[in-house]
Amino acid sequence: MIRSMLSEDGEAVLSIYKESIEEGKSTFTTTVPSWPTFNNAHLPYLRFVYAQGSDILGWIAVSRVYSAPAYDGYLEESVYVKKEAWGKGVGKALLEHLIEESEKMGIWSLYGCIFKTNTRSIRLHTSLGFRIIGEREKSAKDRFGNWLDTVLVERRSGLAVFN
Repeated sequence: MIRSMLSEDGEAVLSIYKESIEEGKSTFTTTVPSWPTFNNAHLPYLRFVYAQGSDILGWIAVSRVYSAPAYDGYLEESVYVKKEAWGKGVGKALLEHLIEESEKMGIWSLYGCIFKTNTRSIRLHTSLGFRIIGEREKSAKDRFGNWLDTVLVERRSGLAVFN
């Protein structure tokens, strides 16, 4: 079941984030943020969790790419899935839900930045209409000190805002 993320989900959301940080293939972040820091970094809308009973298996949230009002419809998405739920459709369901809900809100573009080595995430995004718009070579060091390349993906909405 996909539902809006609540503050009560904070511990589970940060636990999934911690798992990804420790794995080292999903984020340049090296320490788990506090809930207030996480909360401030992501917009209060378009935040969802995939719940199976009381267990949170994944989450998705958006943040602003640029602060100028002209970019209000252009958001960066972040999707993370508990390792035990990889390959079970959780990430796909969350991303599909975000796409649908974002279009209802008039969001015209979703953007993502993915480690080039994270082929699972690249495949997921491209399967849902994201296109690769570029790569950044040796963007930053991961938590192990390795320089990593990133792939930039973007999905334009089906809204008729570009006519």
